[in-house]
Amino acid sequence: MHNGPVIVSACLLGLRTRYDGKDAFSMEAVTLLEGRVAVPVCPEQLGGLPTPRARAAITSGGGVDVLAGTADIVDETGAVVTVKFIKGAMDTLQIARISGAEEAYLKEKSPSCGASLICQGGACVNGMGVTAALLMKEGIAVKGF
Repeated sequence: MHNGPVIVSACLLGLRTRYDGKDAFSMEAVTLLEGRVAVPVCPEQLGGLPTPRARAAITSGGGVDVLAGTADIVDETGAVVTVKFIKGAMDTLQIARISGAEEAYLKEKSPSCGASLICQGGACVNGMGVTAALLMKEGIAVKGF
């Protein structure tokens, strides 16, 4: 376990940043953060999306595929929001580097933050969101909640 700052999905800390304007407070995450500096982020907001916003999903594959340019992220209105999700992931990585965070606590089932689960077509499948995939690729440990 690291002792430095931790990137944390803002919704896990009780901030209403989810697509539906709600939070996803996690007492488990808060407990693990005790004595550490939490750096709250919402990659989707960083990418320029509003809250609330239309639910979005990766079309096929996962975050690695989005970063490779072989998959898109489309919201429930049919809008392709891939560029905004990638921008949010890149900004989150920059914040991690600035803060010195080597670890991230991320919200599962999110097309941005899912560390091991993402939702596609109404079902949850094994996979990583765009931000989780980028952080992991860059050597930042990710844990899902």
